[in-house]
Amino acid sequence: MGELEVLRHFTRLSHLNYAIETHFYPLGSCTMKYNPKVNEAAARLPGFSLAHPLAPPELLQGALELLYGLEQMLAEISGMDQITLQPAAGAHGELTGLMLIRAHLSSRGDPRRKIIVPDSAHGTNPASSTLCGYEVIQVPSNPRGIIESDKVAEVMTEDVAAMMITNPNTLGIFESEVQAIAEVVHAKGGLVYLDGANLNALMGIAKPGDMGVDVLHINLHKTFSTPHGGGGPGAGPVGVKEFLRDYLPVPRVVKGRDGFSLSEDHPKSIGRVRSFFGNFGILVRAYTYIISLGSDGLEEASRMAVLNANYLRKRLEGTFHLPYTEPCLHECVFTDRFQQKHGVSTLDIAKRLLDYGFHPPTIYFPLVVPGAIMIEPTETETRETLDAFADAMIGIAREAKENPTVLKSAPHSTPVGRLDEARAARKPVLRWEPAERK
Repeated sequence: MGELEVLRHFTRLSHLNYAIETHFYPLGSCTMKYNPKVNEAAARLPGFSLAHPLAPPELLQGALELLYGLEQMLAEISGMDQITLQPAAGAHGELTGLMLIRAHLSSRGDPRRKIIVPDSAHGTNPASSTLCGYEVIQVPSNPRGIIESDKVAEVMTEDVAAMMITNPNTLGIFESEVQAIAEVVHAKGGLVYLDGANLNALMGIAKPGDMGVDVLHINLHKTFSTPHGGGGPGAGPVGVKEFLRDYLPVPRVVKGRDGFSLSEDHPKSIGRVRSFFGNFGILVRAYTYIISLGSDGLEEASRMAVLNANYLRKRLEGTFHLPYTEPCLHECVFTDRFQQKHGVSTLDIAKRLLDYGFHPPTIYFPLVVPGAIMIEPTETETRETLDAFADAMIGIAREAKENPTVLKSAPHSTPVGRLDEARAARKPVLRWEPAERK
């Protein structure tokens, strides 16, 4: 083949990709927002991108100063006393946080065996707890979609190491009893862990450290606008209160009279949780994002994220079933209850959205909501984009009434039609061969 044919082939393939530069990602609980190009420029500076991980500290002073500064900024934003930047993603941060809790409780001769997790939690919460050797106790949400402190008190015993709570939760609702819950847990000697995946609704406005939280992780690849998707890369820094400082992973960035260095001299540390120092390029991007926006900009981003989510919530309310009437924060959750009357499911709605040019939202999560459609617009989308998405959803709801067969066989305009998803997961075709070779 000629060069031109090859170029056209691969350019045509590239146009089939979804990207934040070309499409709107309404993915709830994932915060797929735009990554400003200034972040990329900063991460590509030769002093950062070409730094060798085994270079001595005296040749890495700029990188170490950035890490030290990012720790200070994340501590201020979250209300925690100390931050470790090493965990590679949110789930890795959860595991690290639980290891810190276990190390602290073990040091006082009280290791404990159980973790309390809400029924609306991210699936990584019980997974991380189990991986860390704990038994999981589930506590139910109430009809308003939040956890009640009385329900926590019923299961909180002196064998519970911690409660993991997401705030705002996966329903997009603020856990208004979080401080009361923290008091219940602390009264029995347990700790409070905050899943910070949804910090995009709080940054610059409220600090988890002021809510009674002892440990939290922060998804930099969500809240602080770094490349997200395709399995990584990510970063899940963990913040702790002062009494847990001694257990943080090593090495740690230390500021001294002669500059910055890496210290391993921390006898109570849980050790290394990551080779070298985390996903450094992601940390550079997050640092750039924070200093670009400043405190006022971070607050405005949160308020816009909440405004956009509530705008979509009001536009789609009545067209799609809204299981919880509480005002949402960064995301809202609908269901397919109205469309089920016409034999149309959440999956059909998601598939049909592809024909309208939109990536589907998160579906069938959280598990406590049957037929869930979870939508998170983030702060980076314009009202015009939100209206176009809302109009598409309303149009699909109309089709569900008038011509449901169109939805049942969607998508129609994509290169590949509807797949057998179970078969695709179990027996994927990873290699294509021309018909004459089969």
